Amino acid sequence: MEWSEWASVIMRGAHIFAGILWIGQTWYFAWLDVQFEDAVANPDGKVWMVHSGGFYEVDKIKVPQTMPKTLHWFRWEAMTTWLTGLILLWLVYFAGGLMVDAEGNEMSLASSLGLTIALMVVGWLIYDSLWISPIKRAPLVAGPICYGLMVTLMWYLTQRVAGRPAFLIEAAVLGTIMVMNVWMRILPGQRAMIVDRIAGREPDQSLADRAKDRSKHNTFIILPVIFLMISNHYPITTYGNESNWVVFAVVTLLAWLVVPVLRRR
Repeated sequence: MEWSEWASVIMRGAHIFAGILWIGQTWYFAWLDVQFEDAVANPDGKVWMVHSGGFYEVDKIKVPQTMPKTLHWFRWEAMTTWLTGLILLWLVYFAGGLMVDAEGNEMSLASSLGLTIALMVVGWLIYDSLWISPIKRAPLVAGPICYGLMVTLMWYLTQRVAGRPAFLIEAAVLGTIMVMNVWMRILPGQRAMIVDRIAGREPDQSLADRAKDRSKHNTFIILPVIFLMISNHYPITTYGNESNWVVFAVVTLLAWLVVPVLRRR
């Protein structure tokens, strides 16, 4: 048996399944937040749902009076998706010999790894620095800046490597931003709020606001990432196109225009 192919099949299956769980939860809670804000549809401040033969009454509590014994955290789906994606990137591109430069020459392991890791780290630092700076108060400015940076990164990658790995490296950078949002910004803020509540202190509401903002950001990042992931099946119209970075720019813009509508459905 070819161990590398079996490893790829297993990792791809785990990556897809974990991604389904993570994306589903992200969009579910985004939709739930919108429902709670709709005073007309939910005058009592609660959301009623029906699923699998049962009725569910959901309420949102910003600051619980007493902490429950059990809290359900949604975090490992994100980490599993990211880790399995990195393993796949290694198996298919780095170890599989598909990491080639723009001229079609196979890149060395050191240069391809260095490029990818550097972009993942720098991408997160630039994004996070932008959204903790004063400019975060003007999302109509910060949002277009992020869009411009994403498109610029794609253009840069298509000048350095072939279209196929360029699309996957961009996906790795955006996926890193998403998982860091969960593990570095959302979860620590939630833990700090829990500690404050247990200690009898009023939780810092700004932590909740930041967590909600980062979760919203992830709903915008998800659609371009999905497009990048499925692009391998459509080489002529996506990464193989002469204007592949323009294709990415247009698809991302259209996807972002659809996000506010999807969050309400």
